Amino acid sequence: MSTPPYRLARLSIDVSTTTRRRIRLAVAKRDQSIRDYVVGALQERLREDLGGDDTSESETLSERADPVLGDLWRNANDQVYDDL
Repeated sequence: MSTPPYRLARLSIDVSTTTRRRIRLAVAKRDQSIRDYVVGALQERLREDLGGDDTSESETLSERADPVLGDLWRNANDQVYDDL
């Protein structure tokens, strides 16, 4: 078994029994594992929300990745960093 080119981090969530049942039906329909289904759904949503892929700017703190930080960073004191 080869090692993936990236590190994995465990994510644990609680869902209702109804949601779990629906996920199980959906993965059976697609002949996928729950893990593959959920990771795929999350990746798709992240592409919609942040653009790019897992190795894109979304992994770094940036105005594009987090517009709230962008609002905080747009000020006269932090303007000096834009020129670096």
